[in-house]
Amino acid sequence: MKDFITIARFTYPSDYAVLKLLLERAEVDFVFLNETAINVLPFHSNAFGGIRLQVHKKDEEKTIHIINNLDKDASLNIV
Repeated sequence: MKDFITIARFTYPSDYAVLKLLLERAEVDFVFLNETAINVLPFHSNAFGGIRLQVHKKDEEKTIHIINNLDKDASLNIV
């Protein structure tokens, strides 16, 4: 985990499901810390400090760009 930095924190895995797919598609090196523990004990998310998205330093700017444009790229329409 050397050279990985925390970019964002989430409470539940459902909060970042789409983001995870976008990061995989962009071939970003990332990991979600505490993901397994919070899947087992979801109501303890705050006690664990949430689920932390960590990315390699070389992918920091790319990841921030993806997060900032997440809503802009959505092609889903609420009916």
